[in-house]
Amino acid sequence: MATLSDDTLRKILVQIQQTAIQSQRSLNISRQQTAAKERERRILQLTIDEISSIGKDVNMYKGVGKMFVMVPRTTMEADLKRQQKELTDDINSLSKKNKFLEKQFNDAQAQLRDIFHHSPRE
Repeated sequence: MATLSDDTLRKILVQIQQTAIQSQRSLNISRQQTAAKERERRILQLTIDEISSIGKDVNMYKGVGKMFVMVPRTTMEADLKRQQKELTDDINSLSKKNKFLEKQFNDAQAQLRDIFHHSPRE
């Protein structure tokens, strides 16, 4: 087995450590984004539930800047359902990203453990 120089080994270790740190940071950010999207989706679901429990003859208003504009009930419901679908899609893509980043972080940690486990003892 070929022996790597100390300098080469040090560069490899630094690169693996940087990969682990970067993937851990990205994973934390991605988890925060997922939690925020989940909160938004729950609020949206509560809004949809409230609208569906209100009578059909009640006027619906949508906030536009500093004012409110009356919109038809079907438009309001369609808009809320579209937003809910977008949030669900975002959460699903963030979930896939989380799995990838977790795998990347775990692989980097495993590489570090292997290097230190198999390194010659002095």
